[in-house]
Amino acid sequence: MSDVKSVIIAGVGGQGAILVSKIMTNGLIQAGYDVKQSEVHGMSQRGGSVTTQVRWGEKVYGPVFGKGCADLLIAMENMEAVRYADFLKPDGVAVINDYERDSMTTASGLEEYPEGCLKAMQDQFKTIAVDAEGIAEELGNAKCMNVVLFGALADSLGMPDIDWEQVVADTVPQKVRDLNIEAFRRGRAEAK
Repeated sequence: MSDVKSVIIAGVGGQGAILVSKIMTNGLIQAGYDVKQSEVHGMSQRGGSVTTQVRWGEKVYGPVFGKGCADLLIAMENMEAVRYADFLKPDGVAVINDYERDSMTTASGLEEYPEGCLKAMQDQFKTIAVDAEGIAEELGNAKCMNVVLFGALADSLGMPDIDWEQVVADTVPQKVRDLNIEAFRRGRAEAK
């Protein structure tokens, strides 16, 4: 049996999915794991879907995994959670920003935003839903929503020996370091 763990991070362009994968990758490498990371940008600059996959273990041979292989899913908004739910293992954990952001097709009126995304995830998987957007706005900068969400995920990684606060501090730009540390703390507290 493989010791490799996998996470898929899904969002819409500009929500910070790639930064979250970098924080996670940095912490896992510092802890001595073999880590592989992939990124799919798609039409990210036009509001399209962005995903990253992070895999770690004693020995990881590739960064990409298929459907039904993710231990964890981080979704930056509700529809992205449903869009990538089939990547989760049946016993996987979904950490979701309880927020609705229009994609290109919903914003243009080509389709309607689907109702019941969060409930569908809660019915199918262990789900941690956090108002990461609201918490980030309370902190004064909506852009730190991604780090709030990472904070909500941190304990689900099952790696209490990693000082994730320090990893966040080492990964984000110095001018927003304190903000992101507080965002991480708030997300972690919200998930408990």
